[in-house]
Amino acid sequence: MTQVIPSPSRFELAKAMLNWESQAVSATQVVQMVQSGQRLFVHGAAATPAELLEALCRRTDLRSLQLYHLHLDGPCPFEGEEFAGRIFSNSLFVGAGLRAAVAAGRADYIPTFLSDIPALFSGGALPLDVALLHLSPPDAHGNCSLGTSVDAALAAAQNARLVVAQINRQMPRTHGNGVIPLASLKAYTIIDRPLPQTRPAPIGAVEESIGQLVAELIPDGATLQMGIGAIPDAVLQRLGNKLDLGVHTEMFSDGLLPLLCGGVITNRYKSVHPNRTVTSFVNGTRALYDFVNDNPLVEFHPCDRTNDVSLIRKNPRVCAINSALEVDLSGQVCADSMGFNIFSGIGGQMDFMRGAVLSPGGRAVIALPSTAASGRVSRIVSSLKPGAGVVTTRGHVQWLVTEYGALNLHGLNLRQRAEGLIGLAHPDFRAQLRREICQARHFDFGKAESFE
Repeated sequence: MTQVIPSPSRFELAKAMLNWESQAVSATQVVQMVQSGQRLFVHGAAATPAELLEALCRRTDLRSLQLYHLHLDGPCPFEGEEFAGRIFSNSLFVGAGLRAAVAAGRADYIPTFLSDIPALFSGGALPLDVALLHLSPPDAHGNCSLGTSVDAALAAAQNARLVVAQINRQMPRTHGNGVIPLASLKAYTIIDRPLPQTRPAPIGAVEESIGQLVAELIPDGATLQMGIGAIPDAVLQRLGNKLDLGVHTEMFSDGLLPLLCGGVITNRYKSVHPNRTVTSFVNGTRALYDFVNDNPLVEFHPCDRTNDVSLIRKNPRVCAINSALEVDLSGQVCADSMGFNIFSGIGGQMDFMRGAVLSPGGRAVIALPSTAASGRVSRIVSSLKPGAGVVTTRGHVQWLVTEYGALNLHGLNLRQRAEGLIGLAHPDFRAQLRREICQARHFDFGKAESFE
């Protein structure tokens, strides 16, 4: 059951605001609140509380700590073999810093939809003892902000027995539903450090081609959801001639800034949070963090709201652009693993794939290069690798785009899907794919009825 963070009394508020800086302690003192055997939530992405994690790792007396978090930016100091028996990480979305540890069994992964994560904390499936947060300084009312990452952090703060934090003078104060009263913190330290920055990925010829094809699927007045990376950025660069776009997404990065600043994104026709850009977290450069700082036109909400299918579908012409690691010829989308090796997580892909299809005039798009490993491996395959996870099922998939074209799989039978997807594969792999699928499913693409 969700515990509402108590509102401080006027006396508590006045006292906290009068001496809030003098009440800060060192990071080492903050983590003294942690005890062996406890479950800890760790704030994620650009809001990863690096100072608190480093101080926690210095405590050699702690045993059997369980960490729960989304992807963490920067080094993960607890991932080494020397922390066996002391600190064990459970990723709800695996970041680059923990892939090796998960593969080696030193850490683990909890597959779950992003929209379901807050309920894991509030419903008791994952009870929390401590929440480690990274906050903005308090305002005149004694309220800190969760800054760049509200996602599951608000639910963690509301349900953990103790809430501690690093308060960063450079953490943006963001609007929406991400308030943490200073008086609710058991202990905090103060830092003054730039947030970690994620630079835009380089856009090559393949991404340019995919970006053009996807942009052609996006109509005026569409509501956008897309993530971070070269393909989303390539799409965004081609939307400058669109009118009155809206944004309701789980996250965004710097690629959205030209459209926000150039008046292309107005959010005018959205049904949910009209006239506001809505997100759960942001990750990017200082320019992005400066843009969202104290910007009332950008609202941050928990991921069980941003990713609620019943809300997503209410917006008009939702265009959800997501990626994949591998797609089989029936349309199954693997986006979280390479065989048994976990690469990322389920995240919000299914939330938005379904929400977009149900939205009036919506389009759900999976966009990916046709090959990996410098062209040596096809991402379009006759069957997924053993151990691969299906994030978007073949029943949910709609549009699929590579540099060789765009195909709407909705309503196509298995033969039609296979034929169409082979056409989206790199030419070097098409003959092999045709042989494999014909052998596996006894298809005969030479017959007219196979693709009519």
